[in-house]
Amino acid sequence: MNYTSSLLLLSTPVAIGLIALAAVIFAVVGFLIGNKVFAKARAKKIGETEVVIAKMKDEAEQECKRLKKEAIYEAKEEDLRLRKEFERESREKKQELQKMEQRLNQKDEVLSKKDSNLLKKNEELEQQKQDLDKKRVELQKQKERIEKQEELMVQELEKVAQLTKEEAKQQIMDNVLEEARHDSAVMVRNIEAQAKEDANKKAKEIISLAVQRCCTDHASEITVSVVPLPNDDMKARIIGREGRNIRALENATGIELIIDDTPEVVIMSGFDPVRREVARIALERLIADGRIHPARIEETVEKVRKELDSQIKANGEEAMFDCGLYGIHPELIKLLGRLKYRTSYGQNVLKHSLEVAHLAGLMAQELGVDVNLAKRGGLLHDIGKAVDHEIEGTHIQIGVDLAKKYKESKNVVNCIQAHHGDVEPKTIEAVLVQAADAISGARPGARRETSTNYIKRLEQLEAIATGFDGVEKSYAIQAGREIRVVVKPEQVDDNQALFLAKDIAKKIESELEYPGQIKVNVIREWRAVEYAK
Repeated sequence: MNYTSSLLLLSTPVAIGLIALAAVIFAVVGFLIGNKVFAKARAKKIGETEVVIAKMKDEAEQECKRLKKEAIYEAKEEDLRLRKEFERESREKKQELQKMEQRLNQKDEVLSKKDSNLLKKNEELEQQKQDLDKKRVELQKQKERIEKQEELMVQELEKVAQLTKEEAKQQIMDNVLEEARHDSAVMVRNIEAQAKEDANKKAKEIISLAVQRCCTDHASEITVSVVPLPNDDMKARIIGREGRNIRALENATGIELIIDDTPEVVIMSGFDPVRREVARIALERLIADGRIHPARIEETVEKVRKELDSQIKANGEEAMFDCGLYGIHPELIKLLGRLKYRTSYGQNVLKHSLEVAHLAGLMAQELGVDVNLAKRGGLLHDIGKAVDHEIEGTHIQIGVDLAKKYKESKNVVNCIQAHHGDVEPKTIEAVLVQAADAISGARPGARRETSTNYIKRLEQLEAIATGFDGVEKSYAIQAGREIRVVVKPEQVDDNQALFLAKDIAKKIESELEYPGQIKVNVIREWRAVEYAK
């Protein structure tokens, strides 16, 4: 058993090797057999494919022959059709050419006939030209004879009239011009009379209603620079030791103090009304307090300046709210407040601006136009006077620049620019602001001026009127609001008096500055005097 077991143990690897060898042999034989079978199948498939390809090739060749025959047949048909169409078009063209040839032949015949007619007409025109030349020569001779006769007649007329041709022409032109001026003056007078009759009634009604509803006070105050003192001893305390106090007050306010022999009064001088007001209030507080020295002066002035700045802003806001306006720039509001300390001909400018705003607004309401625009233009029309002592230029130009700077509308700018007639008003509201400004400045008690300026203005007014030809005398009356001009009746007739009044008014407008308006009244009278002896 041990031998058998050992034999089995030894034969096991050999058996495994034999089994593996057999498996390899079977695999090789199977591969060779499969490859041969696959080769036969592939050869069979290739043969079948070649048969199909040959069949398809034959079919394609037959289809090509068939398509070729069809294409040749279609080409022949198309060629036949084109030949027929070409022959037909050729026949039509030939017929058209024959017709055109016939028409051309007819036209040639007509033109030949016309040429023959034109030749005949040219011969006739040539004959007529010769006849006209003869007549022109005859007319030239007649013209020369007439001109000679006319010269003789003119010479005879000059001898009879004792005037040359140019003098007679000038006299006729003068007569025609005089008649035209007379007719135009009559027409102007009639038109103005009719316009005044229609417009004055409505204008008076609107203005009277506006003035009646605008109940502002008469401007009676003026910004004065006078501070009353409790006694004359206070002057020494204001001056201080070696003038320290007065110098400190002048340096702090920029205002000059005048302390003279006037009892119990100190006068302040300065162009800036706000600084002058600061100096006045500060001095009154120092006098009331009694402590007057440089440190106290500077402290008081600074405190008053801050209080006045707040008061100026409050004054501007109050004016804006009083007019019912909103949206005005804060800087313009401050400038409005400064106008409270500015006067013009004795009239407070802020009150004047409020009055103009109310008047313009009331008139705008009556006419049915923009009330807010009229009020805004009236309130801001003199805004330039708030800083005209600091900036170069007229208060109108300064006001226009300020309005543009702070984004006011073009219509408001035009109201400011046109309120003295420097430019043409572009809106009805600008005209109303101009009228309201004149009403506010011209009403009794609104403005006043110094006696020297008043007398000088009256003298200038009379000098302008007497400077015109034909004026005998002139008188300024109604406090300079009317000028009566007496003319020489033998030099100025009724129609010329109308033009004279207009010329005087234009010259006054261009050369004088005055509040309100001035009435020019030209008087012409003819007196016949005879004495009974």
